[in-house]
Amino acid sequence: MRPNEASEAPALAARLEELKRRAAECIEASSERLAELSREIWSRPELAYEERQAHDALARFFAGLAPGSSAAGAWLVQRSYKLETALRADWQWGGEGDAAGAAPAAAAAAEDGQKAPLRLGFLCEYDALPGIGHACGHNLIAEVGAAAALGLKGALESLRPSGAADGLSRHVPAVKVTVLGTPAEEDGGGKIDLIKAGAFDGLDVVFMAHPSQEDAAYLPDVAEHDVTVKYYGKASHAAAYPWEGVNALDAAVLAYNNLSVLRQQMKPTWRVHGIIKNGGVKPNIIPSYAELEFYLRAPSLKELSILTEKAENCFKSAALATGCEMELKGGANDYYNVLPNKSLEKAYIENGKKLGMEFIPEDNLTGLSGSTDFGNVTFVVPGIHPYFYIGSDALNHTEQYTTAAGSEEAQFYALRTAKALAMTALDVVFKPDLLEKVREDFRLVKLKEEGYLNIPENGKVSGLGIGAACASR
Repeated sequence: MRPNEASEAPALAARLEELKRRAAECIEASSERLAELSREIWSRPELAYEERQAHDALARFFAGLAPGSSAAGAWLVQRSYKLETALRADWQWGGEGDAAGAAPAAAAAAEDGQKAPLRLGFLCEYDALPGIGHACGHNLIAEVGAAAALGLKGALESLRPSGAADGLSRHVPAVKVTVLGTPAEEDGGGKIDLIKAGAFDGLDVVFMAHPSQEDAAYLPDVAEHDVTVKYYGKASHAAAYPWEGVNALDAAVLAYNNLSVLRQQMKPTWRVHGIIKNGGVKPNIIPSYAELEFYLRAPSLKELSILTEKAENCFKSAALATGCEMELKGGANDYYNVLPNKSLEKAYIENGKKLGMEFIPEDNLTGLSGSTDFGNVTFVVPGIHPYFYIGSDALNHTEQYTTAAGSEEAQFYALRTAKALAMTALDVVFKPDLLEKVREDFRLVKLKEEGYLNIPENGKVSGLGIGAACASR
């Protein structure tokens, strides 16, 4: 740090805290509209890739934020962005404090060889579960993502009167805030589709938060591969001449039992769970068709590939033993494990504690969570996916959690989480050293995941490793 920068540091730190308070105030000022958005999504649950009403609600929310205002204050909303029920809303702030001049400022910066606008993304989920609605609280995820983006926008707009004179805005030529409505997290992996379509290209850091039973900056969401197994046999009368048949249900039951036997040799962090979806049509007919659906989970892609091979051998051996033909089909998208980003998590915890959050200790993070397509996002851009308490001890994917996610009590916790995300985003914008650390964390954890480096707990690289590259399908 140069001498003049050192002398400015206390004033800049104080100004940054003012911006964080401004972000929180903007979120609070929009609390009624945000609660209305959440209730609208919660009251009309829609399944993966069918979230048309939720998509429209979010689009109306951003399109109507600045009625009658100048273009400088408005969001550019793109409906059906790359997917029918996906959405994108953009707003840009210029380094000179004038949002209307942000685009020209960014272009001028590019011509002068300066940095491109810093692009921060906020993700909104809104798909529900079959039968029990928003039992994972995705209505709150949408609300938190929208609220955090509003808070960041409001804080940046407050720099207009003083502009670069306050010393903060000279760190970046411009900031582009992007909200992505991401469908189909519960089934299919909408974020993975959007990654393939280029929706995350150019983003520098992404933010979202997920409802839970506690506040945690990180939980170990695991990699997941789903597989459908179909066995084809031969029908025959089960009493008169069963020897003429080939029993597909026997193959399904044998495969299920094979996996049960395999569990003794499975690592404690591996998970295999499934159902028999089809087991025949009538007891006196040898089943000619049976179908299984299984989810396989492991802490990393490398371990998931090992588990997948073992499971597939269980399926294949059942077909061989019964004489059935087998068709094995993986899901369209594998879910990757969520990569941690210690620097982002530390900043989020510091901001959350200022708002009264009580985070669970890292020592308690030994258990496994579920899986999310946000994991795939963390392989292409640095991001944070904290979990937040909503005022209830109900467990996700239960009817009780559906009720909790739509309650008035959940609103306080959702908005508090949005404030912490917006405050963390401001740290990323105005603390260049933090942004550098976030990017370095991202680079190192990816290398570790891919097996190129051995990184001890202290985070210091000790040398090159010899692990295999990450495996995915």
